[in-house]
Amino acid sequence: MTDAACCGPASGRKRGAAIRFDYAPHLKAADFPTVAIPSGVALIGTDTPLIAADAEGPMRRKKVKPFRIGQTAVTNAQFAAFVAQTGHITEAELFGWSFVFWSQVSDSVGPTEGVSDVEWWRRVEGANWCDVNGPGTQAFAWRADHPVVQVSWNDARAYASWAGGRLPTEIEWEHAARGGLGDVRYPWGGRDPDDRQFFPCNIWQGRFPHKNGNLDGYETTAPARSFEPNGYGLFNMVGNVWEWTSEPFKIRSQKKSARQRQAAMKGYKLAKGGSFLCHASYCWRYRIAARTGNSPDSTTTHTGFRVVWDG
Repeated sequence: MTDAACCGPASGRKRGAAIRFDYAPHLKAADFPTVAIPSGVALIGTDTPLIAADAEGPMRRKKVKPFRIGQTAVTNAQFAAFVAQTGHITEAELFGWSFVFWSQVSDSVGPTEGVSDVEWWRRVEGANWCDVNGPGTQAFAWRADHPVVQVSWNDARAYASWAGGRLPTEIEWEHAARGGLGDVRYPWGGRDPDDRQFFPCNIWQGRFPHKNGNLDGYETTAPARSFEPNGYGLFNMVGNVWEWTSEPFKIRSQKKSARQRQAAMKGYKLAKGGSFLCHASYCWRYRIAARTGNSPDSTTTHTGFRVVWDG
């Protein structure tokens, strides 16, 4: 199992102009399809970690206050309304390029540059939240009801501020994802997805990164409201797209290797849930306790977010 095969490379970009993220609240929770998550003692992490280097364990218990959370990840239509009202320019647009998975790169894009050690991630000039796969791809790659992608942590925070909410903490995200089931591996329970007959979420089927069998019906993103919701009525808490949280990516370990990895990921932000590129054979991160981190300016075709509101 590779360390971060599907999770997305860090941008390494240098920004000339500062991005705006301090928008005054324009909306509130009542303006969105949300779910009320009860307060109580919530579970975070697991006592049976599968990727120990990610600090998935041990399981802890913490009190959480009640909150509301988006029933789905933020969609393209919702993000478009934000851009229309604020004139927000995303980081991918400011930088002029973004990362696109190799099979999503259109033939019309021309030559692209790969990322060292993960050549399936391609730097595509002109890729952004509208032209998801590169210039001229909006007509066939952008869908209003799909999760918005090619958005950085900074972009997500900007939208959440405008929506009158914020990004979730890790424990809020996990508490919501568990759907009231307690100590479970997935939002639906303990049964593992497979490549044969059980497809409860949008992940990879086949041999990564060469062939995706699309047995779950989707080669890339699925509509934000697809597959069966969890016990709280939340859609796609795992699979489909990674979801940014409000927290930094931290590794709770004093081992030398952990300290070195933490130093290399200084400033990175935590994302949860996995994506359509995950598979148990190499990147089993579509589990509730799974986690990854990336630089806050990074943008890819498989990372989005959802919003929470207090109370």
